[in-house]
Amino acid sequence: MSQIHPLDMSESIKLLETADIADNLYHYDYNTKHLLSLLAKNIQVDDPAYMSSFRSFEGEVFENFVYEKLLRYAQDNDYIDKFVLKGFHQNKHKAYANTLSISEKEQIVYRTKSREISEFDAMFVTVKNELYFVEMTLVKSVLKLRRRLRKKKALLEIIFPNYEIKALIILNDGATGAKQFPDYCKVWFTKEFSAGDVLDQIIAKDKRQLVPKDIINGGCMIEAHELKLHPFRYYNTMSWITKTIRSHKKHILDMSFLMNFKVQRYHDLYNKFYVGYLNVENAKKMLKLEGEYTDTQRVMVALEKKHSDEIVLTYYIQTGRKKLYLYTIENGKITKEKKDPYGITVTEVFHINKQMDNSYEMNLTHIGVVKKLLKDRFTSAIKKED
Repeated sequence: MSQIHPLDMSESIKLLETADIADNLYHYDYNTKHLLSLLAKNIQVDDPAYMSSFRSFEGEVFENFVYEKLLRYAQDNDYIDKFVLKGFHQNKHKAYANTLSISEKEQIVYRTKSREISEFDAMFVTVKNELYFVEMTLVKSVLKLRRRLRKKKALLEIIFPNYEIKALIILNDGATGAKQFPDYCKVWFTKEFSAGDVLDQIIAKDKRQLVPKDIINGGCMIEAHELKLHPFRYYNTMSWITKTIRSHKKHILDMSFLMNFKVQRYHDLYNKFYVGYLNVENAKKMLKLEGEYTDTQRVMVALEKKHSDEIVLTYYIQTGRKKLYLYTIENGKITKEKKDPYGITVTEVFHINKQMDNSYEMNLTHIGVVKKLLKDRFTSAIKKED
């Protein structure tokens, strides 16, 4: 077995060499319906619609390519103790709730019974008890990627408390912002990637005969659900936080509980905690509501954690099981946004709203007190850093 220095990128990955992955890249299913429809309409390749669709397709191909390379890298690297299989390399039986499993799209996911919480491009464990999740992307600016990392790291720290959680980020040459990744991230740069050959094979009238799939599932390879995790119930934990944060005998919020290290880890995962509700009459002036809601409608109050670690108040109004609106106030400007009807926030608000009895009702004085508490806490934290 060849020896690779722990997690140094191999030349084969850096140069995107294809010799060792057979025709595996062509055996994956790709979401090309929209792209092929544009080609059928003879849309020019420099048209923004085509460029956007092709870039999305190319991202899919890049993820599969790098995953194939990582499989072989793990086989040859004594430092990697366990490597999680996905795609056609694993033996999928069913999707497991409240654990790592493989989705219908054969990706590594953590899900509740009804919703995916996070998806991981790849995952492995080292001999030093480090659990790495892998992110690979072709985007040139990695700001959005950096924001996603915190949620994924928090989830893995909660369900795998016995591992040190780290991230491996794989980018193309030319990507910017890599120096701003947190210390737990290791970054690899490959040469520029192109998915032209894969698209040519998909659209070819006379497709070439492919070499059969080169399946890798021995050695350190494991199925996703074989990683033993700490029990975690997404909605139960959220309910416990909502209840505890409002249970202080003297104050509207228990700030000591909120700022506890472990609770803030949950905040990184959930992004927002629900702490009470306003009636519509109280919220009308603050959110400039104009009669579009009934008098009995609740306005849910949430503590949202921004990427800067500042915690701000946001407001949710749910008018149907799948109909949810988010109101935010920033620099005096009110923004209203319709949330994804199939997103997890819709389910969260529905769940927590049922939990809240009349003791959770807040008024505008309460809102003012909470805003001041949050602002003072954030200002104090910044001064400590300086």
